[in-house]
Amino acid sequence: MARQGVRRLLQQDVIVADPQTLELVAKDRKQLGEILLRGNALMTGYLKDDAATTEAFRGGWFHTGDLAVWDADEVIEIKDRSKDTIISGGENISSIEIERARYQHPSVLEVAVVGQRHEKWGETPCAFVRVKRGDAISEDELLSFCRSKLARYKVPRRVVFGELPKTSTGKIKKSELRERANDMLREPGSAQTPQAGLQAPGKRTIPK
Repeated sequence: MARQGVRRLLQQDVIVADPQTLELVAKDRKQLGEILLRGNALMTGYLKDDAATTEAFRGGWFHTGDLAVWDADEVIEIKDRSKDTIISGGENISSIEIERARYQHPSVLEVAVVGQRHEKWGETPCAFVRVKRGDAISEDELLSFCRSKLARYKVPRRVVFGELPKTSTGKIKKSELRERANDMLREPGSAQTPQAGLQAPGKRTIPK
């Protein structure tokens, strides 16, 4: 689109494609791909970081790191960040999908789901949950609720209750939670051992 007095037009291409082959994924709202961009409104690269620039612009497209599906009208729905996707037994699991299911529970105030290392499956979902003040909820209750909303392989294997670490802008630090989830594997009792202000599975009550 152009208007009088504007000399330079913006040209932006957006696709959902396999990040390795750059082939478009099916427009069926099911097959997952990465959102790729190109055009004259994008940056030319990262300052003094040629390696990061080369990685970000593989194949002539800017790799956003956002995983999405799209339909025949090319309406895009973001499903997850590539770094937050949990790969379990060869299946790609969206952490956002699990979080949305958990947020439907009336006692859940905040939730973050990360991948936890697993000898057999590679990774399994681990949920960190902050409960609403005055409510009581157990791991079994949450897992039962999730089973009614999600496929079995997407249901978290572990639930940890407590405050969630955040940045100065209020964003949940998933990288820190990922470290905590894996640290629990090295501790006696594994998930039954509280970790850094977080309470292990069991009945969790927040006082009024």
